Amino acid sequence: MSRTLPEIDGKDLTSEAHFLSEVVEPCRPVVLRGLVSAWPAVHSATRSPMDLQDYLTRFDNGREIEIFVGDAAIDGKYYYTEDLKGFNFTRRRMRFREALAAIVAERTDAGAPTLYLGSVPVNEYLPGFAAQNVLQVLPAHVAPRIWLGHAAKVSAHFDAYDNIACVVAGRRRFTLYSPQSIANLYVGPIDHTMAGQPVSLAAAAPPDDEKYPRFRAEREQAQSAELLPGDALYIPKLWWHQIESLSAFNGLINYWWDASAAGPDAPYTSLLLSMIAIAERPAAERAAWKAFFDHYVFRSDGHPLKHLPAEQHGMLGPLKPDNYAKIRAIVMHRLRGG
Repeated sequence: MSRTLPEIDGKDLTSEAHFLSEVVEPCRPVVLRGLVSAWPAVHSATRSPMDLQDYLTRFDNGREIEIFVGDAAIDGKYYYTEDLKGFNFTRRRMRFREALAAIVAERTDAGAPTLYLGSVPVNEYLPGFAAQNVLQVLPAHVAPRIWLGHAAKVSAHFDAYDNIACVVAGRRRFTLYSPQSIANLYVGPIDHTMAGQPVSLAAAAPPDDEKYPRFRAEREQAQSAELLPGDALYIPKLWWHQIESLSAFNGLINYWWDASAAGPDAPYTSLLLSMIAIAERPAAERAAWKAFFDHYVFRSDGHPLKHLPAEQHGMLGPLKPDNYAKIRAIVMHRLRGG
């Protein structure tokens, strides 16, 4: 039995600063009830799927997108084949309005293929939508993406960015696992994925699957919530999330951004570099590097030069305004073989 995600009244979030301090900085997932309930898109979807179709089509500029197509037998679970070498769905190119029309028209046909349109950049495909459906708690440069489809189940995965998922149409159930759960999730390949991110094989398996014994206790620690149109969920970086679209027609707008970035470099890049630099060294050497990472990067005992005056911290002083560029220049020089 999973636990209920904490929630607040999203309509009480009055500014970017308020959202940052109350929601983002604690780095915990939070349901934001009614955050986007005033959006015209939500009002259209509440009337009917056809109304939302008409509303979105007004902004469509005729570009093609990729859509997932699954046989009715997979029941909306877009996933690997049994041997993990292929996938149980196909990909098709079609114009946005044609894909949307098919999703709406076939939503009640139990024998028809299931359709899933995901991660479409709104500003590139539906120019003008964002101006009418504004998320006040984020900076204007954070761009939305749209997800539309039939009832579906997206396997538990993580994002390397902060995420706000805003339900526009249908009901969605989110189930989250903490970043510290990773060793118990039995994660699949990181370079052969359905949509870019690796997924938890255990979370996608039946509850009694004997292949994933460490996941049994983890399932009990999951947090979940069901969201309705107008609700949103803040998902911090690296939190694993499984998403179930529960209605015959579903729509979601999400925003990815790095709320704590000091520059252009992403932590996930450092993770990949560490894999090739450290992962296959002898165990004792890995333990030594772990101690250095804990000291200099994760700083579990505070600042590594706290015993020195601040003016003697050099590159270990504040990253802004100068040290970020200095350290980055050293890294780039070393990567080039200097």
